[in-house]
Amino acid sequence: MAADDLQLQAGVRLLHIGPHKTGTTTVQGAFHRARERLAAEGVFYPGQGRQPLWSVLAVTQRPALVGDPCPDIAHWHYLVRSVGAAGGKRVVVSSEFLADADDAAARRVVSDLGPRVHVAVTLRPLTKILPSQWQQYMQNGYCMPYLEWLEGILSDPPRTPTPGFWRRHRHDALIARWAAAAGPENLTVIVVDESDRLMLLRTFKAMLGLPDGLLVPGEGTENRSLTLAEAEVVRLLNEEFKRRRWPGRSYARFMRYGAVERLKSRQPAPGEARIITPAWALKQAASIGAEMAHNISSLGVRVVGDLSALGAEPPEAAVDAPAAVPLLPADAAVQAILGAFQAGGVAGLKTPEILREVDARSMTRVLAQRGRQRMQRTLRLPR
Repeated sequence: MAADDLQLQAGVRLLHIGPHKTGTTTVQGAFHRARERLAAEGVFYPGQGRQPLWSVLAVTQRPALVGDPCPDIAHWHYLVRSVGAAGGKRVVVSSEFLADADDAAARRVVSDLGPRVHVAVTLRPLTKILPSQWQQYMQNGYCMPYLEWLEGILSDPPRTPTPGFWRRHRHDALIARWAAAAGPENLTVIVVDESDRLMLLRTFKAMLGLPDGLLVPGEGTENRSLTLAEAEVVRLLNEEFKRRRWPGRSYARFMRYGAVERLKSRQPAPGEARIITPAWALKQAASIGAEMAHNISSLGVRVVGDLSALGAEPPEAAVDAPAAVPLLPADAAVQAILGAFQAGGVAGLKTPEILREVDARSMTRVLAQRGRQRMQRTLRLPR
């Protein structure tokens, strides 16, 4: 479908539901930065942050991220009132956590934001999503090594501590669920073109009738994925948090907003290993992607981009990754510890409670003693 044919009617509530790892950070960052200019064009992007996370977690009845406050349905009510007050303006609500909604929650969202709701679903091949989604789980306290997680996710039935993965990423079922809630004529699937970094924002621009240059990607890397070594730093620290039974509030403070943020701010060294998906998993994911693309094509929704790309087997599927992986870079460990210190206040020794909750010296000892021993064993790829 050509971009010129995409523009939605005035007063539309454009609901971007993700799912995760499909360019949502780029979309939300562009709308967030352009909020004032969008208002001048008659487009309302509600809230003050990149996305209305607490509102969405409340209406979908999903738990908060580890260590964050429990969401209150009052947040959702406030968002609904804000959208309603926009009147005849076009409104954009974007949150990948809407992909976690079940049938009832999807119907409620469409009803509460209606009557002119149009749902946008952004898709990437499952082969691209797997490593990104695993390392995102690591940032929320999970400890399962990548290979073990892949074996569980791709088994039939899945055996995994992250059962929500398929609610998000069984994309044909996700689209069918939201098409049932909003109507297939009110749903657009956007298959991201991996070779065209501006395609996604260009499509949203066309849907909203915006001028060129208003929606632009952020400078640098937004929400970049962790490298193999960085993910292992986080995973080992997660194990230590669980072993010591430290409270969830400490996880949010020290890890998510401390160690992980500091790791993402560093520039990986040239050649630093990324998270590599083994060939058997790539082939299986591509097969699932092809099946999903076939099913989506029969749902009567409009599609922008090439659905067949969801089932394409990437070139790296031809060769398995080597069994050995590089050891943890020392600077990655140091950056993680420094980030945790700064976020938690350890460097300033604000309160004795902080030192009781998280013994920073034990973190260092864990990385030094266990990282070298466990790196190859926990992240070894199939022979």
